[in-house]
Amino acid sequence: MRKDSDKAGFRFARGSSSAALAIGLMLAMPAAAQTPSETAASADEEILVTGSRIARAGFDQPTPTTVVGEDELRLGARPNIQQVLNDLPQIRPTTTPSVSNGNTSTGTAPVDMRGLGSNRTLVLLDGRRFVGEGNLNFIPTNLVERVEVVTGGASAAWGSGAVAGVVNIILDKDYDGLSIGGNVGISSRGDGFRYGFDAKFGTSFADGRGQFIVGGEFVKDAGVIDRSTRPNLNSPDFIPSGTGSELVNDVNFGNVTLGGLITSGVLAGQTFNSDGTLRAFRRGTSVGAGAFPLRMVGGEDGINLYDTIPASSPFERLSTYARLSYEVGDATFWVDGSYARALSNAPFFGDYTVGGALGLPYLTIQANNPYLSTAIRDQLAAAGETSFTFGRYFNDILQLQFRGLRVSKEAAIGVDGTFGSGFRYKAWYSHGEVDSEQAMGNSRLVRQFNNSVNAVSSGGQIVCGINADANPANDDTACRPLNPFGALNASPEARAYFTGTQQAFGTTKLDSAGAEIQGDLFSLWAGPVTLALGAEARWEEQISSRDDFTVANASNFGILVFSTPTSGGFNVKEAFGELLLPLLKLENAVEIDLSGAARYSDYSTSGGIWTWKAGGTARLFNDLLLRATRSRDIRSPSVGELFAVRSINIGPLNDQDRDGRAAANPAYNPTPSTVTTFTGGNPDLVPEVSYTTSIGATYSPSYLRGFSASVDYYKIKIDGAITALNGSNLTLACARGSTAACDRITRDATGTVVQVAANQQNIASFETSGLDMEASYVTSLSNVGAGLPGSIRIRALATYVNKLVFDTGLSRVETAGDVGDSVLRATPKWRGTLSATYEDANFGFDIRARYIDGGNFDRTRATLINNKIASRTYVDIGARFKVDDRFMLFGNVNNVFDRKPPLITVNSTLYDVVGTYVTVGARVDF
Repeated sequence: MRKDSDKAGFRFARGSSSAALAIGLMLAMPAAAQTPSETAASADEEILVTGSRIARAGFDQPTPTTVVGEDELRLGARPNIQQVLNDLPQIRPTTTPSVSNGNTSTGTAPVDMRGLGSNRTLVLLDGRRFVGEGNLNFIPTNLVERVEVVTGGASAAWGSGAVAGVVNIILDKDYDGLSIGGNVGISSRGDGFRYGFDAKFGTSFADGRGQFIVGGEFVKDAGVIDRSTRPNLNSPDFIPSGTGSELVNDVNFGNVTLGGLITSGVLAGQTFNSDGTLRAFRRGTSVGAGAFPLRMVGGEDGINLYDTIPASSPFERLSTYARLSYEVGDATFWVDGSYARALSNAPFFGDYTVGGALGLPYLTIQANNPYLSTAIRDQLAAAGETSFTFGRYFNDILQLQFRGLRVSKEAAIGVDGTFGSGFRYKAWYSHGEVDSEQAMGNSRLVRQFNNSVNAVSSGGQIVCGINADANPANDDTACRPLNPFGALNASPEARAYFTGTQQAFGTTKLDSAGAEIQGDLFSLWAGPVTLALGAEARWEEQISSRDDFTVANASNFGILVFSTPTSGGFNVKEAFGELLLPLLKLENAVEIDLSGAARYSDYSTSGGIWTWKAGGTARLFNDLLLRATRSRDIRSPSVGELFAVRSINIGPLNDQDRDGRAAANPAYNPTPSTVTTFTGGNPDLVPEVSYTTSIGATYSPSYLRGFSASVDYYKIKIDGAITALNGSNLTLACARGSTAACDRITRDATGTVVQVAANQQNIASFETSGLDMEASYVTSLSNVGAGLPGSIRIRALATYVNKLVFDTGLSRVETAGDVGDSVLRATPKWRGTLSATYEDANFGFDIRARYIDGGNFDRTRATLINNKIASRTYVDIGARFKVDDRFMLFGNVNNVFDRKPPLITVNSTLYDVVGTYVTVGARVDF
């Protein structure tokens, strides 16, 4: 058993695929390297297994594998593992607290490799699936020994979801001692306060045969609520400019105000002060036609949709883990358990679905509304007007507040052991559950709100109109009238009447079991032939629902963030095998190995399907290794995609497949009004199928000990990807030749559409290709000059994305090189990191540069004048100092030079929107 100080501080896979830095950065240094540190595991130690079921040294795997060691997990004081991995160039940031367009992720922290979606990256914990769809918020960072990142298809080894790659979190199961740490952080602007605590304890017993570890961490982040304190986040939008358009900042509503804007009649252009008096609307530069266009630039009275969305959302999380193991002969029996809680609680949009925002209908105010002053009523009467239209953004009254909570509980039991001449086996069973709650507070109850707005005077009092009319059947004694004129004039009683909290609840369950065995069957002229065999099974179930009262009464706006209610589940039984066959081994270091893997999966919903992988390595001389793989991988449909509650809508549809139909049959109707449209899950879905090709090389020159470099080409093609198109788009896709879309449409004898199945379907395809590069160099300074203390470590990674195409069956969209306003378009051609670390017995210092290539805002906007976004480089530094053998102080500064994000619209998955951020902390070890 050993303490942290005995750990390997910087582990890499020499055969790793991730990246070398963008070319310009690499010119500033001699080549960096992809090699283990001098304190890391040796080349013969079998520490890397994620790319294969056969345990092999990471140097020899045909599948590119990157290892993130403890040093890199520490760098930047990131609040969870996800944000550490998001710095890897082959992983695209998606759902994080700093997504500035309203984060309702309910405490999730997924991984999205290659930009193909987080559901196509498989996340494992010690080689096992865990409940929560790869949510890294559930894993205590202080217990992680390393993270292995496989960049390539691996379904034959690990099953469904391993399309873009696999992330395997390896926990430190041998820790011995007690470690307690804490840290606090704050931005250079005095906001974004964050604090965290962590602790772990490990001990051996029974003469080292038993081992117990327990640990956990707590993090709470206040977020950055006021987005106006950050540059380029103040509602950028597009405005006409010459023959094209231009992206500018400070674009606001031109037809609504916070206090209310009169948009018709004699008082048009007047807005209400908070005391109910009128003044002229102080508009900015109008964008668009008409007296009250939807957009304007600037303006003293300007407000915009994103005023209330945080730049970084508040969150807190607690994660714990414990493990007990005991050796009996050659077997180790173990049991572990975890508990985690992740909470997101943040302001959301104001309810813009009422009052005229975004071109939606204005409110109509009657001229006799008793909340209007006598002077205003007199002016309306003099003009003979009985009502006027009214534009108002109700975010002072209907400011939505989102709260999302996820609680995870999981337990597992298993045994690992050896027998015979080096054969190893393992078996396990695990059960996990995630309970989720979502709430949208301050949601508008539609009927009640309309009742409150319709205020009248009766008996000398202002009351709701429904209680003063001649129809007693519509009376509501709870109704309280609303004064909509001027901000913050709604009474607490009125707000309580027409607002409520929408709620959704869900439970996800995962049971999994498996067993495997591996070992050398026999030896050939080139080495031992190694075989791995195994079987796995899992059962997934999901139940989710919404609160019936609020769903029936509330504005649909708030409901949009909630997932569709789901009830269902499936099971899968699998068998797999893998073979390593050495073909050639010569005295001059020439080696050639072949490997193959296959898996058969039998799904209760769609039946059986095969996945496979073939690969090989060729060491032509001692310093150079060539490698290649080809694989067939799958992603099975999720429970939600299969069993989300189906809904039926009967209404009009615009048939886009009309060419020639009217000529063929005069009775054909291109715009039928009673089309039945089905939406929701689809139990007939089948797994997506992908094919991955990877070709690469690693170079570790014997004349420069500690240096290594690699480059790998990848290509992934996914067919039958799952998506949903609405009815009109399905007819358009059918017209463009998609037989899958045509199969979803039912027509009568005249050719007129009568029914559309617009639920989830295997209709889309994805394709991506590019290059991963990595280089690293590790050396003791004593090798440079006698007596120099410490060591240096340099690592560079880069990814070049040549192509990233999404084809929904309706359109084919190329996103590589677009870095604009949505997650889909957050795909720079180049991303890279360059880090350097100095370490001696008592002091350490890190510096890192994170590079994001420039590109198009959106290549489909051909007339956008400023469609180019410049590159960004962020610099982070960190240092630690050992006061004595037990006590250490540390600090980090992220985005040292306070680089601001580019002018994009609302998404910030790529860019730092918080600015310079300082973290300090301390740790004590016993």
